[in-house]
Amino acid sequence: MTDQTRHALKELQRLDEELRDARDEIEQVVESIADVDEPALALESDVGKTQGRLQELRVEERRVELSAKEKAARIERLDERLKGVRNVREEAAVSAELEMVKRSMESDEQEAYSLIDQIRKLELQLEEQQSALEQARQEIEPRRVELEADRARREAAIAEMDEQRKAFVETMPESEIRMYEGIRRGGRRRAVAALTEDGACGHCFSMLPLQLQNEIRHGVALIRCEACGVILAQPVAEDEGDDEAAGADAGAPEGDIDTDG
Repeated sequence: MTDQTRHALKELQRLDEELRDARDEIEQVVESIADVDEPALALESDVGKTQGRLQELRVEERRVELSAKEKAARIERLDERLKGVRNVREEAAVSAELEMVKRSMESDEQEAYSLIDQIRKLELQLEEQQSALEQARQEIEPRRVELEADRARREAAIAEMDEQRKAFVETMPESEIRMYEGIRRGGRRRAVAALTEDGACGHCFSMLPLQLQNEIRHGVALIRCEACGVILAQPVAEDEGDDEAAGADAGAPEGDIDTDG
């Protein structure tokens, strides 16, 4: 692996780490927005339930009113019929039917009064809920606007970073990109690690054969750790600091990884 290749892959890995961190930060902002919205959303749910129940009661009230009107009209017809009965038997039958309809209409009227009372109480409850919802929205709006602006800024920054990465990748050999992307596929954060001074993988710390160590140190080719699969680079020079320290996911080998070529 030449110095140019090593630095290119390290730079690509750095860009990917920054992109991943930036996306994680946006997720945190989105969670913060959800937390801010939660009280208002709960009130919105309550308002919706109350409105739905009001609608049901109003439909039921109309049904009862129509039923009562129909029975009132029927009572009028029975009263007229009662005036023209020809015998006692017919009079008794009409009177019995008339009494039954009147009782039924009284029941409808009582039900209508009950529904009207429930509707009135729910309308008052709805007014209170809507007032509380409006107040909650006013209280959270400044913070929500702030968070949405922060989210927009971060998304714009990520879009710019994506463009930078795309331009950078176009300068690199396709075979290197395939190998690099194959290693990172599945969520692994680190695809390139430096060989340690004593000849171990800087990611999983497995010792490498001397021949592979020499090839890596001399930049002969792209060589991967047989244990964890990362691309191995020359040991880090002292002036490069700790940039090549093992990542947070260093540890046990991760098994075979498709190199895509």
